[in-house]
Amino acid sequence: MCEAAAYLLKDGQEELLLESVDLLESSNGEIKMVNIFGERKEFRGKIRSLSLVDHKIILEPL
Repeated sequence: MCEAAAYLLKDGQEELLLESVDLLESSNGEIKMVNIFGERKEFRGKIRSLSLVDHKIILEPL
């Protein structure tokens, strides 16, 4: 499986936003995520890091 968990970096801590993310789109400061179960989340921010090996997406607010 190639899904990842998305976390929000807040005050130096990682807060889980969405597990099993399959699709991530970023446009004009808007990040849209969909997981393998069809759950959707939208977030205003930017991608700080993405680790495919660790299956981890770190986002931060704008």
